[in-house]
Amino acid sequence: MNEQSQNPFKWRHFQSEIILLCVRWYLRYALSYRDLEELMRERGLQIDHTTISRWVQRSAPELQRRSRPHLKATNDSWRIDETSINVKKEWVSLSRAVDSHGNTLDFFFSSTRDAQAAKAFFLKTLIASHTTKPRVINVDTNAAYPKAFNELKAEGHIPQDCELRQVKYLTNLIEQDHRFLKR
Repeated sequence: MNEQSQNPFKWRHFQSEIILLCVRWYLRYALSYRDLEELMRERGLQIDHTTISRWVQRSAPELQRRSRPHLKATNDSWRIDETSINVKKEWVSLSRAVDSHGNTLDFFFSSTRDAQAAKAFFLKTLIASHTTKPRVINVDTNAAYPKAFNELKAEGHIPQDCELRQVKYLTNLIEQDHRFLKR
């Protein structure tokens, strides 16, 4: 393990506690970089919003990698849905999976909403270390899901006793959660 991965904040101008606080607040609450800049100014720290942006871009993947093993286990009833969002002036499809309690399993960005993207998302979610094997997967009426599900089941990635339910209203939990993302 190299020294940078052991201490990701080495050679930073600010203390690691300040960097972690800004990154955590940005990721957890609906705050903009300028909001965080103002909050830090109220605490006597002069931090530019672009600096906070760089901290988030650099630290968020490492925080996710380190925190994944400590997440609580999810249950075996999955809800999967996708929505379109605008990222850097380009529309992309964001696929998300949650369990029946609303705990996030995984997410996946794709430029398309086809069976190939659905299969890649299923595989990514299945290999995540904190997820349990699904008993039932609830999806909306997107035609890409059954094709991807059947292919992965035939390949042995999805358990044979797993069921795919394609009912529009079973994904209401995740549909309501999209509102917060789009805000």
